[in-house]
Amino acid sequence: MKKFVNIYIFAIVILFVVIVVGCVSYNIGIGPTTKESNEINFYVDENSTYLSIANELKEKNLIKSINFYKIYIKIFNPTNLQKGNYVLNTNMGVKKIIEALEKGTKAETISFTIPEGKHITDAATYISEVTNYTSDELLNYWQNEQFIDKLIDEYWFITDEVKNSNLRYNLEGYFFPATYEIYKNSTIEEITYKMLDKMDEVLSKYKEDIDEYTVHEILTLASIVEHEAILDEDRPKIARVFLNRLDQGMMLQSCATIGYAINEWKLTYTNADLAVDSFYNTYKYFGLPVGPGGLPGEASIKAVIYPDNNDYLYFLANVYDTNSNQTYYSKTYAEHKQKCIIYLGYEC
Repeated sequence: MKKFVNIYIFAIVILFVVIVVGCVSYNIGIGPTTKESNEINFYVDENSTYLSIANELKEKNLIKSINFYKIYIKIFNPTNLQKGNYVLNTNMGVKKIIEALEKGTKAETISFTIPEGKHITDAATYISEVTNYTSDELLNYWQNEQFIDKLIDEYWFITDEVKNSNLRYNLEGYFFPATYEIYKNSTIEEITYKMLDKMDEVLSKYKEDIDEYTVHEILTLASIVEHEAILDEDRPKIARVFLNRLDQGMMLQSCATIGYAINEWKLTYTNADLAVDSFYNTYKYFGLPVGPGGLPGEASIKAVIYPDNNDYLYFLANVYDTNSNQTYYSKTYAEHKQKCIIYLGYEC
């Protein structure tokens, strides 16, 4: 009997120890991941649940243990998860994180817009206007060799082509023109990822049909189409004109590339402009320019991937008639010259 009592007492002691250890482990497991303050941007979308965000919380080092986090959720069963941007902290722990998400204590956000056809320098200006970063800080960060290598490793559409020493800006053409909402305290890297993620989203829709040309070449030609086309319906036609010229070994001779080469945009260019020695100048060098000369939108990118079926080699936009959006196409140079005289008043 005494032996049975001893076993019973021992079992109770063991159970007590297990409970104590379990409670201690639980409290540690739902505690802060660090004592230091490290703010982390966190986004909750409309389809999220407290359980579905567990993995991301762990990846961002906001919780120590997914299992203990889920136990906390099961015990307290929070329900008021609100969509939005949050700034959480690694020193909060599970309880404070859940309280913040329940109260909807959202992070302050800011936005900026990059229109189609603008340049990476414009993107830097727009971002600098709503953040504490200067244009030069942004541009220098985007030119950092280690950062470029990191992006090449992380994005399927960025390759060693962006490391060409003749490029003016390595990432010109790779930021998708759109409106972006970012956290007020976003880092340059986070802002950059936001723009590249959007480009990834757009390009991935056409990934299976990208075969004849590289993404770098597609973005390069798309940046030309973006500048040259007046209407969306003209983009596939103009893209085919340039592809036809490439197929026949002709120079592209695009004024868009002259503008980028001399960093000045005009309705007409002088002979001195056309002769400028730049790898962006398609009046001096055959083939595509060394890289994009701007930030093309989806319509221009799609036009290059799915160009029109025509055999035109020339096109002309009546830039002097502000009431006309007409673009005229020709198969021969003789036809093109005649249209120049009719619509521009001089021989091209």
